Amino acid sequence: MALSPKLEFRQTQSLVMTPQLMQAIKLLQLSNLDLVAFVEAEIERNPLLEREDDTPDVVDSVSGPNDSAFDRPDGDGGDRHVTGDGLASHDFEAGEFSDSAAVGADGRSEEGGETAGAAHGLDRDLDIVPGLEASDGAGLDLPLGDLFPDDVPLVPAFEPNLDGLDPSRLAGDAWTSSGGGGEAGLEAFATVESTLRDHLSQQLTLAIPEPSRRLIGQVLIDAIDEAGYLRADPAQVAEQLGTGLDDVMAVLAIIQSFDPTGVGARTLAECLALQLLERDRFDPAMRTLVDHLDLVARQDRAQLRRLCKVDDEDLSGMLAELRALDPKPGLAFAPSDAVQTVVPDVLVRPTADGGFRIELNSDTLPRVLVNRTYYSAIVRSSQDPAERTYLSDCLQTANWLVKSLDQRAKTVLKVATEIVRQQDAFFRKGVAFLRPLNLKIVADEIGMHESTVSRVTANKYMATTRGIFELKYFFTSAIASADGGDAHSAEAVRHHIRQMIDAEDPSAVLSDDTIVQRLRDAGIDIARRTVAKYRESMRIPSSVDRRREKRATARSA
Repeated sequence: MALSPKLEFRQTQSLVMTPQLMQAIKLLQLSNLDLVAFVEAEIERNPLLEREDDTPDVVDSVSGPNDSAFDRPDGDGGDRHVTGDGLASHDFEAGEFSDSAAVGADGRSEEGGETAGAAHGLDRDLDIVPGLEASDGAGLDLPLGDLFPDDVPLVPAFEPNLDGLDPSRLAGDAWTSSGGGGEAGLEAFATVESTLRDHLSQQLTLAIPEPSRRLIGQVLIDAIDEAGYLRADPAQVAEQLGTGLDDVMAVLAIIQSFDPTGVGARTLAECLALQLLERDRFDPAMRTLVDHLDLVARQDRAQLRRLCKVDDEDLSGMLAELRALDPKPGLAFAPSDAVQTVVPDVLVRPTADGGFRIELNSDTLPRVLVNRTYYSAIVRSSQDPAERTYLSDCLQTANWLVKSLDQRAKTVLKVATEIVRQQDAFFRKGVAFLRPLNLKIVADEIGMHESTVSRVTANKYMATTRGIFELKYFFTSAIASADGGDAHSAEAVRHHIRQMIDAEDPSAVLSDDTIVQRLRDAGIDIARRTVAKYRESMRIPSSVDRRREKRATARSA
């Protein structure tokens, strides 16, 4: 068969992920706090983007969903355009969504738009200093006495002792305040939190003057984790540094005397022993108790009494003293921002008519403006094609970001509203009435894809009268009903199991088989291994461990 060139038409369909589409998808799965950080970075890169807080002359004006800022001509909506973050609220009564709820975008425009020349557009936000408006171009040549008062109280002059300082350290911006210049001033270091490593290193400098031993101590300190435990083998440290094991152990003993007490321990028993030694309470009986922490965990009081050679009253006092110790002393120096505060993205409030009002948390939503006045002024004054192209790209990017933020707010609100409608019984009666729910049900109801709903529910929280819950909390698997009725939510079944165990009689602890039988009597068809899995996921001990713990608690009381 001969080969010959020919034309051939072929029709194909493909999805092209444009940068704008990728950005919109990324914004969907960000929480409000992450969204603020993303918008701040965009504001730093794009000169046409502004925070709403930076423009006090902008006033509010409400617009509908089809009257957003990006759909209006440039001259109809003022000079600035704003995101639709204030749209957010839906109302429905008795679990029914109201189609008449206002789901619009809040546009913001500037009344009496100033469309004068470029200079006027650039300078209109500047504060006028009294006395400069009539200066006819010479307003900056004012006497210093008019700007600085003469009655400033005198204070004694302070002359620091600069002997021994390197003169180069005093040059340039070495002492620049944080209020000016690009370098961080002294104020930036005033509130720096001391880490555990810094705290131990300071004590090491005072405790060990010899450089060689101080090097050993620094290596050991570097091997201490955030909880305060030494995670390196002293023998390996000695081999690494080419020194004797006795020298390493001697330095380790000094570090173990540092604050906080118990730091540098290699095991939990050693950490508790160091704290008891500091309190002068590490007697032979307490030593034996610390050496048998496995028996303490099992609440085997009979074996502990026999080993420690104490009566039950003394053993109770020793156990109480042991529980008062700190098993992780290094966490006292953990950074304050290590624990992330949960900030709700959606607020659900009950209404007077028995329904619910769902709204976005406007306090954490970024408010962004597109400054078209600045864009127009620069374009009119610039003759460079590259600058015009750059500004056009910035304007397009800014408009797309505003539109993406507006669409994100609408999508999050729509998904949250449907979740509240589906889980209406939970909001009214509690966890026991949580219904089985999956992404497909919500996606079909609101006309979106499951992947979109999954992105919306990621990293977002809902504040309700029953607490703050992650949006994914409301999506639970189904457990069949014993009588063929409606299925039960897995989270509701966990709640039933916890209620049974919390209310059990100490003299008749419920086994997993007993819990299975009670759940089946309540119409929940569940296997024993499922009950054990749910119990372990809630960190509830087995019936044997609970019985032993309840007996120990009753004796100590």
